[in-house]
Amino acid sequence: MENLVKFSDEDWEKFSVWLTGMLSISEVTVTFTKKDMTTRVMRCTLQPNLIPKLPVTEDKPIRKKSETSIAVYDLEAAAWRSFITRSVTAISITI
Repeated sequence: MENLVKFSDEDWEKFSVWLTGMLSISEVTVTFTKKDMTTRVMRCTLQPNLIPKLPVTEDKPIRKKSETSIAVYDLEAAAWRSFITRSVTAISITI
């Protein structure tokens, strides 16, 4: 499905920052198109009290932050997942 609104690169960056902010304070249901062109609906968050604490391991390299995707905690799968920001087709925020 083609997006009805055409965002500029700057608009996508603002959207990504805004969505990351919403994820840090609440649960968000994100609908997006996966690389295989299927639609995925994911209930996710970046809210610290909803993410389980993981032990810090020194042998794991630090990953570079992606400029095109957002890493989130999938509340239903209880695991970390990510999606490409430009593939988002709908969002629903739980406050």
